Amino acid sequence: MRADSRSPFRALVTALTVLATAATATLVATAAPAQAAACNGYVGLTFDDGPSGSTTRLLAALRQNGLRATMFNQGQYAAANPSLVRAQVAAGMWVANHSYTHPHLTRLSQAQIDSEISRTQQAIANAGGGTPKLFRPPYGETNATVKSVAARYGLTEIIWHVDSQDWNGASTDAIVQSAARLTNGQIILMHDWSANTLAAIPRIAQGLASRGLCAGTISPQTGRAVAPT
Repeated sequence: MRADSRSPFRALVTALTVLATAATATLVATAAPAQAAACNGYVGLTFDDGPSGSTTRLLAALRQNGLRATMFNQGQYAAANPSLVRAQVAAGMWVANHSYTHPHLTRLSQAQIDSEISRTQQAIANAGGGTPKLFRPPYGETNATVKSVAARYGLTEIIWHVDSQDWNGASTDAIVQSAARLTNGQIILMHDWSANTLAAIPRIAQGLASRGLCAGTISPQTGRAVAPT
């Protein structure tokens, strides 16, 4: 008799638990847009030299920490790893042009510069990365000829405001400190293959959030980080 009387009670508790869980899920689902709307500034996280054997781990880290970034891919690697270019796009990243073989463009002829840029445009498009609108010259080296060729392909040249120095062996702590210098609209240089940069991602995300900054896209019009569209 006592066992029978408990059954309706247990059913009621179960029903209330389900309703409470559903209500909580609704609150969580609606909280995300509000959090995004609270951003009071945007910064551009950029990663050069991919895609590579490190790309999958990098994309996972960025997604796990709610970050989006611009991937300045080398054309030769995009052509060799088209599935990784598609993975970048699927992860919500923006794909951009970083030349085909990473040469010192300012030492090349106009025809050679044209080949480096145009072949990369084609490689990225063929891999499913769309048609890039942004171009970063290797080493940040540019001149009037490089700029004019890039413009011919509808590309906006993007350098950076903060250099993480990950290419120069900077520690994870140093990379995090570099990201902490970013202000609204600014862009940081990082690299796809750096293990120390990969390790820094969670702390970079925490640091930006603590300052009300979000990871944004880079405007082809202004060359600065803005809210994603």
